[in-house]
Order: sequence, then structure tokens, then C-alpha cells
Amino acid sequence: MIRVLIVDDDEDLLFFLSRNLEEEGFETISANSGSEAVSQVKTDQPDVILLDLKLPDMTGFDVMKKVQEINNEIVNIIITGEGGISEALKAIKLGAKDYVVKPFQTEEIIFSINRALENQKLSKENRELKQAMIDKDIIKELMGESLEIDRVLRQVDVVAPTDMTVVVQGESGTGKEVIANMIHQKSNRKGFPIIALNCGAIPDTLVESELFGYEKGAFTGATSRKEGVFEQAKGGTLFLDEITNLPEAAQAKLLRVLQEKKVRHLGGKKDIQIDTRIITASNVFLTDAIKEGILREDLFYRLNEFSIVLPPLRERNEDIPILANYFLSKSKINLGKDIDGFTPETMEILMEYSWPGNVRELQNVVKKAALLAKSDHITPDELPSELTGKTTDLDDNLKEMDLNRLLKKGYSLHEITQHVVASIEKEVIENVLIKTKYNKSETAKILQIDRKTLYSKLETLNIK
Repeated sequence: MIRVLIVDDDEDLLFFLSRNLEEEGFETISANSGSEAVSQVKTDQPDVILLDLKLPDMTGFDVMKKVQEINNEIVNIIITGEGGISEALKAIKLGAKDYVVKPFQTEEIIFSINRALENQKLSKENRELKQAMIDKDIIKELMGESLEIDRVLRQVDVVAPTDMTVVVQGESGTGKEVIANMIHQKSNRKGFPIIALNCGAIPDTLVESELFGYEKGAFTGATSRKEGVFEQAKGGTLFLDEITNLPEAAQAKLLRVLQEKKVRHLGGKKDIQIDTRIITASNVFLTDAIKEGILREDLFYRLNEFSIVLPPLRERNEDIPILANYFLSKSKINLGKDIDGFTPETMEILMEYSWPGNVRELQNVVKKAALLAKSDHITPDELPSELTGKTTDLDDNLKEMDLNRLLKKGYSLHEITQHVVASIEKEVIENVLIKTKYNKSETAKILQIDRKTLYSKLETLNIK
């Protein structure tokens, strides 16, 4: 669960934001001064800080500096009034990931959090990939070495040096973001940013403003000029994930941008020249999306200058031992555990499973197994029941351990209840995803929620 620290001296705002974010599945803590915020960072290790720059005891800039000294992986998002835009922009230059202007809607905050975390993840993968590019053996560990993956990597080598628009298609969890990152790192644009936008997670009311930017006064709440993702990725790469989720109106405008290489801000009167490479991804084959009427055919032809199809893990199970050992090596470091590998019985189970969630599911299974491991090898007892077919009380033990941790840390009944509800939601969603082979449309239908709500839950509950 994503933990958000809200820092503001307005008690009403703290209550409002805490309540609404908790209803969306976030865990929240709050502070009404800079010193209290720094103390909370040390003890509670938040993932995100919503930070007001005007605090009674120190400035938000001072808080940011102290937070970065403690943990520079924490995402800082600035809260400011209409008159504080220049200070918010200064904070961005100093490392804040975004800002929101009072008054704001909760969905703006949620989207800002999710976008900042997504781009932080992409930046981290980029750094890891840069290191991996130096060593071909690391690339094998990261992707596998089957004939299918070798074909994909050769396609990446061919298209990366060009400026062609690339479509990466494949089931959820096959590694489309990794391929997008790899194309960027092998291109002539690698010295410029790669910006990711999950088209399935943007509220419809924010789609065009996020894509194209806006001018001050373009709509209610537009208190300053803001660049869209095309401008943010200037000189680099824009990665549009889940492209089939864009509304039709936005698809039409996107088509025009791709044709003319220009964007116009909402409320703007001048076109802005852009120099941005586009990579799109979809877990729905785009030809099927055209037949279903959810993707414009003319947009498809504009996007599909080069296509890469990622094979599901079940079609290349010779990669499973390589990937499993790579994920175990990372988990050992993160968890501080000394584990030599998998027992033969465990590896046999991993090899025989169909992996509906593909590489992402394998990564999650290995990480959880490493956490539970009691010896120097992971045994079948540490694997989830969907792999072994056995019922186990390990999950219940984990929940009990987690509950004890919460009680010891002094959380209130309300806070613990929120945590338990989120845990149950996460378990239900993960089970339905597995049953639908990670088909998000079908999952949303079974859960009787819309796709936007599902994507929000996936982000806030940290479901990969």
C-alpha cells in the first residue's frame, strides 16, 4: 500500500485529504509543521509527501532538503496557493516531482501521485538498464535468452537508432515498459528524458490537459500555464501505455499532433513545435481494438510504423529459471536475506505453471517466497497455493504479523481498519486478475467497477 505523508498547517485540509485518500486505498499520515514532517519521514518512511511550502516553523524547501538527505527516493509533490506558482516551480527544479494548486479536486491529487510514482519507477528502470547495457549477461538475466526473446532484442537493435514510432504489444506483465526503456537507451535520444503516461489511469477530464498542456485560465482551476507530456519529453521519448484507453476526442487530437509535429495548449492560440519520439504499448492487439471500435484506424496506421510483439512467459518457459534467479538475486539484497536458490521441486513447479500474469507475476511470487523462506533454498511451501494446488495458512500468518506490527506502532482502530480493507481489496483484485489472465477489462467487469477505478486501485494498492 502506498503511504502518503500530508504536510500542511491547515487542519481542515489535513482531514479532507486524509479521508479522501484513504477511501481511494492509500495509507496516510499527517504533519502540521516541518519538524514534525521530518520526524515522520524518519519513523514512518512514506512513499510520497504532499508538501505545503508555507509552514509555521520552516519553509517547504528546508523540509525537502532534509527529506532528500534521509531518503532521496521519496516523491515530493508541492501544494501551493494560486500566488505560489513561482515557488512551486523552484521546488520542481530542486527535485519535487509535481505541484497542485489550491483549491483542487481529489482526483487531481491521486493522478499526480500515480504519475509521479510511475515516472520515478521508469527513471529507476532506466538507470538499471543503463548499467545492464554494459554487460550482455545482465541483459540475459533481465529478459531471458530464448529464441523468442532473442528475436525481440534484435528488433530493438534495428529500430532503436531510428525515429520511427513503435508499438509494443503483449499480455500484461510481459515487460513492455522494459522494452520501451531499452529502445530509448539504445537511441540517439538517450541523453534526454523518457516520460511515461498510462492512458488507462488518467481521468477523462484531465486527458487532454496532460497530453497537450494548458494556458492560465483555460478552465476552472487552471491558475498557471502548464506543459503537456509532449513538451516534457522534448528531445526524448514519450511512452504512451494502454493507448487503447484514450477517449475518441483525444485520439483525434493525438493523430493531428503526430501528423503536424505540433501541439497547442488548451486555451492557447499558438502552435508549439515538438521533437519527441513516440512509443506506445497495449495489452490488447491494436487490430482487435479497431474491430471493437475503441481505436481509430487512422491513428493505428500513424502509430504502427514498427511493431514488436512480446511473447507470453508460457511460450518461453526456458527463460523461467533465468528470470527467477535474477528476481531472487534482487530480492535477497532488498530483504537482506541469504538464499542460495530454489530446490529442484520448487523450480519444477515454477516451470510447469502457466503464468497468466507473465514475468510480473513471476517477480511477485519470487519476492514473496524470498520473504517467507526459512532456509537457504526456496521450497514449495513458500509458493502460493495457485502454483502448488495446496491450501496454506501462510497468508493468514502474514496478515497476523502485519496486524501485530500495526498495533505495536500505535495505529488507531480507524487506521487499522483502512489497512485491513485495503489488504482484502488487494487480495480480491489479484485473484480476479489471475483468473482473467490479467485481462483488465474483464477484471473490471467481474468486479463491477469501471476501468478507471480499477487502474486507480492497481496503482494505490501497488498491484503489479
